Amino acid sequence: MEATTEPEVIAHLTADVTVMGGGLSGLATATNLSKMGFRVICIEAATDFSNIVGESLDWSAPELFKHLDLPMDDLIRREVSTYKRHVIMTLPDNSATEYVPGDWLAKPPLNIELRTLHLDRVRLHRDLQRNALKSGVSMLNDRVTQVEHSGRTIKAIRTAQGHRIASKWFVDASGAGSSILVRLFHLPAMEYGPKKVAMWTYFDVSERREGTTLYAMAEKREYMKWIWEIPIRPGVISVGCVCPGAEVKRERSQGLTVQQIFRRRLMNFSRFQKLAEDSDIPAPRVTAYTCRVFKNVCGPNWIIVGEAASLPDPITGNGVTTALRHAAEASRLIQRFKHKDGISPWARMVYNARVFQMGKFFNSLIEKMAYQWPIRDRMGLLAAGDAYTIPAWSMNQIYARLRPDGIISTAALCLFLTTLRGLAWTCYHICKLLPSDRPSLVEAKN
Repeated sequence: MEATTEPEVIAHLTADVTVMGGGLSGLATATNLSKMGFRVICIEAATDFSNIVGESLDWSAPELFKHLDLPMDDLIRREVSTYKRHVIMTLPDNSATEYVPGDWLAKPPLNIELRTLHLDRVRLHRDLQRNALKSGVSMLNDRVTQVEHSGRTIKAIRTAQGHRIASKWFVDASGAGSSILVRLFHLPAMEYGPKKVAMWTYFDVSERREGTTLYAMAEKREYMKWIWEIPIRPGVISVGCVCPGAEVKRERSQGLTVQQIFRRRLMNFSRFQKLAEDSDIPAPRVTAYTCRVFKNVCGPNWIIVGEAASLPDPITGNGVTTALRHAAEASRLIQRFKHKDGISPWARMVYNARVFQMGKFFNSLIEKMAYQWPIRDRMGLLAAGDAYTIPAWSMNQIYARLRPDGIISTAALCLFLTTLRGLAWTCYHICKLLPSDRPSLVEAKN
């Protein structure tokens, strides 16, 4: 990352590890490493973290938070979160299906916790910052402007305020919008689906719910749009919609405001009609994103984590788990090679493979099974949701239990993921080739 003009160096700092980015993955990595005995500096330019999404967690996340001294029961007690016991998919005609983990998962040998969480991400961020500082992490409110490197080995970074920080290890947790080392080393990426726009706001409600509700809009042969409803804390729900960026751009060119576009989406469902009519909906928060995963995200003395490495589609509920999993694995990798000159090529290869294959798996599967029309139109959206949910939820639990980190276990994982993606690809193309006037499985059953 090069800047046209660099400020004079006013302070030379040193640390064992420099973490670039103070969001979820950055704070988690910094905390893990500091608890392992490393001297850690975490750099973050932002001071406002009020626009954070990723509030619905999959069933692997609570255990990862527990290792950051944020146990589930404590988060619930302090109303940083609410329980999530299921996911409900609802269509405009009010037909719905519920996805609930099977009771057998809670029994030996898996012993999986059948509850997970919804999070108030603003309150959670304060907790993560507090725990990072408590563990000994040095926080620096600054922006990285230059990376000094020799080949693919990083020597130091420079900041906008004139700091030069030299470390043996570097972690890029700068997020999808920056991805400092991705741009520096021109790392290749695989993208999934079109550019999407998410718009969301918060409503006060009286009822208590313990599940995420997804409201899907999917006309035949069209790309799917959807709305989320997430109870982030007692009495407050997060409501947002996701749709293709081109569609939002077209509506904006017609003179519609973001608020009008958002309200129009909500009016498709009876659940939100009265809320949208009676409430003075504030201008929603907006973010645009493209789901993607990068290759080669681990170098001789640097590792990329979180959304800077892999951005999963938010409908998968896998963003928080991905960030925390990367943080845990990157921390263990640095600890493993702390007395070496750098990370071995074999260790880099297996870390890269796990990040890349898991990112491909979740993004490819949800694109083929739900967003795009062939499988969805043939099976019906609710049945397609079932077909996606079973392997996706299972994979997170398998990964959490096996914790693959060696060559053999990683190779087996990648082969399994490739096989599942191959099955989805085959099903997708068979459905695409079937006559368009043939009834869906749901229609045929009726």
